[in-house]
Amino acid sequence: MAVEQELKKWFAANWQKVALSLLSISVFIAGWHLFSEYLRATSPSLYEYIPPPAQVLDALIRSFTVLDPTSNLYMTDHIWASLKRIVLGFLLAVGLALPIGLLMGSLKGAEAAGKPIVEMFRPIPPLAWIPIFLVIFGIVWGPVAIVFLGIFFPVLLNVIFGVKTVDPVLVDAARTLGAKRGHIFTKVVLPFTVPYFMTGVKVGLGVGWMCIVAAEMLGGVGGGVGFYIFSKATTSQYDLMFAGMIVIGLLSTLTTGLAGVFEDRLYRWMGMR
Repeated sequence: MAVEQELKKWFAANWQKVALSLLSISVFIAGWHLFSEYLRATSPSLYEYIPPPAQVLDALIRSFTVLDPTSNLYMTDHIWASLKRIVLGFLLAVGLALPIGLLMGSLKGAEAAGKPIVEMFRPIPPLAWIPIFLVIFGIVWGPVAIVFLGIFFPVLLNVIFGVKTVDPVLVDAARTLGAKRGHIFTKVVLPFTVPYFMTGVKVGLGVGWMCIVAAEMLGGVGGGVGFYIFSKATTSQYDLMFAGMIVIGLLSTLTTGLAGVFEDRLYRWMGMR
């Protein structure tokens, strides 16, 4: 009953956003269908590359119910393989980026030592590391390392920025009240940095999904949604290819949404909402 009341309360407060979201999706699907039908009528040779939404939906359902002959896996198996790589890369990235970012943002010495390395490697696209990472770490940990790199820098830079933008008035007020350096860090700096950290997490997750798809495509990994998309593209099964792309979009939306739910719960627990 409590869950039902919460859902009703949420829908009452957000029904306009829900309606606009459904409208935008409907317009996109309608435009996709019209463009596909236009190609059918004017350029039949190009029509196979842009199948209509109904055909892609049928392919999406089949991907979950029919065994993929290329890898002898169902779509659920590919999803599980990609999720494991994303989760491992995410945990490693956050586990390192958060403490390093807090140190670099708080201590000038740590910033002076770490900034040259960060600025040297940050501009290099994570996808550029795929060949060497696959050779060094193999097809199991190579994709995880690519995801780690894709998530690490967004989280790190946002944490550093969050620490550096702490309002000095808050710090001075805490000192006036007798707070020591450790208490200032835990009671002022850390809570102030949380929104920036969560922004880095959500941005990093989006980059991480792009990285895992590319790594699974280029690495020829025998499993994962990226591998599935690539295998269907190379065999001209474009409806199944688009189905895999939709799965990636849904997974990215789901993980980012879960990060948003965690962010909201974290704010409430910290008394920020």
